[in-house]
Amino acid sequence: MIKVTPSPRKGDMFDANITQRRNRVACLQEGGRNWIKRWGLLLNGKQPFQDSAMATEGETWTTVQKHDGVLSFDDVDHPYGDEDEAALEAEVNGNWTPQEKALHEARLKAKAKRRVRKSSSRSESLSESLSGELADGDSYSSKGKVPVPNDRKSRTGKGRGLPKKGGAGGKGVWGAAGMVYEVEEPDVKDPNYDEVAQGDTVYATVVPEVDERELEKTVNPIVREYFEHGDTKEVQMLLKELNLGHHKYEFSSLAVSLSLEGKASHRELTSRLLRDLVGKVLSESDMARAFDKILKELPDLMLDTPEAPQMLGQFIARAIADHALPMAFLDRYKGKVDCDHARAALDRAAVLLSMKREMVRLDNVWGVGGGLRPVKHLVKEMNFLLKEYLVSGEVKEAERCLRDLEVPHFHHELVYEAVVMVLESKGDTAVKMCKLLQAFWKIGLITVDQMNRGFQRVYDELPEINLDVPHAHSIMESFTDLCYQESVITKQLRDSCPSRGRKRFVSEGDGGLIKN
Repeated sequence: MIKVTPSPRKGDMFDANITQRRNRVACLQEGGRNWIKRWGLLLNGKQPFQDSAMATEGETWTTVQKHDGVLSFDDVDHPYGDEDEAALEAEVNGNWTPQEKALHEARLKAKAKRRVRKSSSRSESLSESLSGELADGDSYSSKGKVPVPNDRKSRTGKGRGLPKKGGAGGKGVWGAAGMVYEVEEPDVKDPNYDEVAQGDTVYATVVPEVDERELEKTVNPIVREYFEHGDTKEVQMLLKELNLGHHKYEFSSLAVSLSLEGKASHRELTSRLLRDLVGKVLSESDMARAFDKILKELPDLMLDTPEAPQMLGQFIARAIADHALPMAFLDRYKGKVDCDHARAALDRAAVLLSMKREMVRLDNVWGVGGGLRPVKHLVKEMNFLLKEYLVSGEVKEAERCLRDLEVPHFHHELVYEAVVMVLESKGDTAVKMCKLLQAFWKIGLITVDQMNRGFQRVYDELPEINLDVPHAHSIMESFTDLCYQESVITKQLRDSCPSRGRKRFVSEGDGGLIKN
């Protein structure tokens, strides 16, 4: 009779495997505790176990051979005996699958290798502590050690193991002990130079110095514009914006040269400009250098302006009176001038300064220019001009005097004064005045508007004039007819002349006939 043994169930086999694994883990843990106890006693200098088997095993661990700092796996005794390994292998072969068996063997080998590494390092440190000798005579030898990153100790195995160059070698180090660093000024040429990082930065506008060849082109527009507006403060502002450098004094010489070619009002404005620039933009020494240069260039200036010596003398006298030039300017040239024109200019300045009440006279040395003159002064000048013409009869001189007044907008006053003189005088005054007005009309010195305005003013004031001059209306009619015949006035202006005569429409002895 055959007895059939039932095959184990799948659940029973799983429980058995779990039990076996737990047992093996417990054995491994117990073995680890025993090894820890043995090594602790050995490091304290005590004999770990009395039996010969354990003593022999301890000696084996302390006398392990070293091969280049690594212990071989074959020289180390395994923590398990041969019988335990055989039983464990049989158990595995009986119940584990091939995959589990291979995994288990790999784990055992890895554990054994870790124990070999730990035991080799412990044995090396232990042998050094017991013998008290250095391995190969150098405790800092790097043989068999893994280099540490950023380690500054020597890796050649030589020296005392101190940092290279006492800590002062290499880039980005603090330097040797006791080294004192001085403050280094940043180099502008350094590629890494940062202007913003240098602290407070001051930005200034750099104006290049005006070249001597371009100086005249720069200064002439400023002076000519000043002749139009007459504002000295604007000129000061423009000069401060320019970097004239050591050519600063030449501005005064150029301004005087331009005014010599211009009108009397331009010369008056130039004298005022020189007075206002001293102490703010120019100094007295700069002004003296400017007039020195003009005196040297005086022969060339006379080619365009024959009266340049007299005008320059007036400029020098006015500048000294305005404290723009030092008082000793004329004294420097006494007996040292070879040029006749320069000597004439200096003599003219000395004469003007020696006159009584020179300050008052020198303020008007150029006269009062154009519209800056009071109206009463202009009326007086025009009356004097007409009276001088009636005496001399020179039309050219009258034309020059009228142009020097520089009041083209006030020429209607000349026409008015001329007509009033004709009404108040006798003789050939009307013919001479008509000739003068005709000359001014032809050369364009008096415009149509100014001529009409002058005659119209006389028309409006004729009733008042008639109180002093009873025959004013008849004289006015005859003078307008003469001017119309000489093409001085228009027909419309002649017809608008007022007439005041005693016109009787019915005569007393004509039988009541109406007169034509």
